[in-house]
Amino acid sequence: MVRDLSAISLEPGKEYLVESRLTPLAVQEGMASLHALIEAVSKAGNSALRHKVVDAMTTNETSFFRDVEPFNVLRTQVVPAVMACRANERRLNIWCGAASTGQEPYTVAMVLREHFPHLATWDVSFLATDLSRTVLDKARSGRFAQLEVNRGLPASFLIKHFERKDAYWEIKDSIRRMIRFEELNLINAWPQWPAMDIVFLRNVLIYFDIDVKKLILSRAAERMRPGGYLFLGGAETTLNLEDRFERMPFERAGCYRLKK
Repeated sequence: MVRDLSAISLEPGKEYLVESRLTPLAVQEGMASLHALIEAVSKAGNSALRHKVVDAMTTNETSFFRDVEPFNVLRTQVVPAVMACRANERRLNIWCGAASTGQEPYTVAMVLREHFPHLATWDVSFLATDLSRTVLDKARSGRFAQLEVNRGLPASFLIKHFERKDAYWEIKDSIRRMIRFEELNLINAWPQWPAMDIVFLRNVLIYFDIDVKKLILSRAAERMRPGGYLFLGGAETTLNLEDRFERMPFERAGCYRLKK
């Protein structure tokens, strides 16, 4: 069921993962055991519970400036190159396809605001999507605990772009308004968006089998402008999956360009 609804591949040997993630959900739903949860999910018409199960089985590991180098390359190489190509139309389209709780798209937005203030005169469209409603709600709130901002966020960015609200840090509206958060399951039909210049699909392909990886990369290529840039996670690649992308010579950045 999880694979059918999300394409997440749970291979033999992952029983421990299912148990550790779904047992708390069973307790939350007032059920006596994991078996009771599975029985309830198996019944027709229980779509809300099925969605919660898929939500629980989704890995949402993320942090600000995760892996660092992709964002250095974004700042020093990718955004300047794209801006040079789009100088006449002054339009920039960005998509983060595995937004999780928002740290990655907010990192990108802060990089743009900090280093490219003249983009304020451009037409910038920034879309961030995820299949989990729970993490999208948190992303939209822009509220992060101390432990979350301690993971990767430079102190200067925290002071400049966040405000303290009780026990949380809340990102300022000037950054929050840059991003549109929407629900999207990557294996379902994708809406008709403007062609993208920069796409982040980091650390999501690792959960899919080869056929699904090919499908998603093919769709991404079709939704990008020629010469657009794709960022993948360190353990991911387009090699032997989608030949319309070429790997860029930026070490540890996981950066690819759609061939012109």
